[in-house]
Amino acid sequence: MELRQLRYFVEVAEREHISEAAEHLHVAQSAVSRQIANLEEELGTPLFERIGRNVKLTPIGKLFLEHCVSALKAIDFAAKQVEEYLDPARGTIKVGFPTSLASYVLPTVISAFKKEYPDVSFHLRQGSYRYLIDAVKNRDLNLAFLGPVPQKDESINTMILFSEKVHALLPANHPLTEKDKLNLADLRKENFVLFPEGYILNKVAVDACKSAGFVPNVTSEGEDMDALKGLVAAGIGVTLLPESSLYDITPRLTVKMKIETPSITRTVGVIYPTNRELGPSEKVFLNFISTFFSRLNQFNGYSD
Repeated sequence: MELRQLRYFVEVAEREHISEAAEHLHVAQSAVSRQIANLEEELGTPLFERIGRNVKLTPIGKLFLEHCVSALKAIDFAAKQVEEYLDPARGTIKVGFPTSLASYVLPTVISAFKKEYPDVSFHLRQGSYRYLIDAVKNRDLNLAFLGPVPQKDESINTMILFSEKVHALLPANHPLTEKDKLNLADLRKENFVLFPEGYILNKVAVDACKSAGFVPNVTSEGEDMDALKGLVAAGIGVTLLPESSLYDITPRLTVKMKIETPSITRTVGVIYPTNRELGPSEKVFLNFISTFFSRLNQFNGYSD
């Protein structure tokens, strides 16, 4: 059984079409068909059913695919580690991040890291809160920034980098912007624009409102920070956003207001796997961000 056969098999399985797989692999269709046939002969069982021009996995083929994907990930990871051990300053780091950390936290830390390690490459993947946790557990990613930081469990380690306040964002002409202090209960009769249900920042906002004695009236939803900021600027409603997403500048036609009571905070940090060792470049990056945010906290008033 050859590594090439396994890669061809996975490509055909994912595309359910031999010629499309061959085109993507930049090899002749006959070469792919021959390698699949050799693999089936060696295993002693068909892996695909031929249905017209398409192919579909047999039940045994589906089982074999699961193991192939895991094996190829492990082999690719091993090859990457060997390369990085030879030169950790030239590795590639795969990092996941949510939209709430895309505007300030991620670019700030990566640009600082690249100044010290200019030859390290990054493969960045934006995703939802749940996706990022699952991706670290399933070997798709080894590092992911998250806020709030989930509980450590048998599959993931956690590192809290800082804690930050959650602020209210109001349209600039809203009467409440004239107040010196804002309590969350002051917004009980307002229309809210939030992330959709299932997003972690939706839960943060809804739970905060409930702790203040009301359920927010959500009239509009947006799937990224810019959408929510735009809806507030248009006067559609108010929202609750973490401080780092508003750190550089308050969006036009809006006002950022601190919430006196209740105090709403979220942790921000990194998760990484417990069941496999990080690559050398990833270890360098993890140590760097730990030191970087420890210093940054002193200047920005964050707490870790």
